[in-house]
Amino acid sequence: MTETATAPLTGKALLAKVKELSSLPRRERAKQCGYYTVTKNNQVRVNLTDFYDALLSARGIPLSPEAPKDGRGREPTYRVSVHQNGQIVIGATYTKAMGLKPGDEFEIKLGYKHIHLIQVDSDKKETQLELDTEVEEEDEEIEEDE
Repeated sequence: MTETATAPLTGKALLAKVKELSSLPRRERAKQCGYYTVTKNNQVRVNLTDFYDALLSARGIPLSPEAPKDGRGREPTYRVSVHQNGQIVIGATYTKAMGLKPGDEFEIKLGYKHIHLIQVDSDKKETQLELDTEVEEEDEEIEEDE
């Protein structure tokens, strides 16, 4: 029997070792790659879950997406729906990501099947006017196509 690893293998080393040990049963492969513990009674317990997690990670497949920072609430989906009262709520996740503060003002511009929220700020007005001109040109092109 071959010698077992002292620390669990990860990354390319893990993938190479698994390929090398492909003829062995899965529990033995996990053990040979270091995914086991020895109990007080000197029993060897193979940790297949950690082994499979490490294999997936080594292949570039993340298992758990990043959790919300405070552990509460839902993850942002970048989709909203109109509420019963006709309002659309963007949500704190987005306003924090944009660095918005209470009292920040926006201009609302309606486009063809979309809404533009333009932050009212003296530094950004000139840049936004250029963008508005481009958006209006796009809207006119879309309307002409229909």
